[in-house]
Amino acid sequence: MHLTRFTDYSIRVLIFLATKGEERSTIHEIAETFNISRNHLMKIVQELSQKNYVTAIRGKNGGLLLTRDPATIGLGELVREMEHDMALVECFHSDNACIITPACRLQPILNDALSAFIGVLDHYTLADLLGSQQSQLAQLMRIPTVSA
Repeated sequence: MHLTRFTDYSIRVLIFLATKGEERSTIHEIAETFNISRNHLMKIVQELSQKNYVTAIRGKNGGLLLTRDPATIGLGELVREMEHDMALVECFHSDNACIITPACRLQPILNDALSAFIGVLDHYTLADLLGSQQSQLAQLMRIPTVSA
C-alpha cells in the first residue's frame, strides 16, 4: 500500500496544527516547515476544511485550527477520506481490462490486505501520533510554544 503525497501532507498538516494547539497557523508557515508547495498545500487545506478536520479563518487575525480534538481524528477515517483512489491494481477499477480477472485470486487477496491495512489505522488517532513526542515534534517543526 502506498499513500499519496496528498494524504501524507494532510497528516503532516494535522500534526502541525495539533502540535500548535489553540494558536492559529498559516498555510505559509506550514508550507515552509515541510517544504511543500504553497499552492498544493492550499488544495489540501481546502479539502481538510470541507471534510471538517480544519477550520480556516479569514482576515487579519485569521489562520488554521483543528476543528476537532486530536483524539477524535481516526487515522483510518482520515486515510479513507483523503485517498481518492484506493485501487491497488487494475482489477479494482470498473474499467478493468485484465483478461485473467475471472480466474485470478489476486483481487480478493489484495482486498483483504487493504482491509487489514486500514483496520490497523482504525486503531490509532491523531493524538496517538503526538503522544509523548509532542515537545520534540514542536522543536523539529520550529514551533516556539506548545499549547495544550
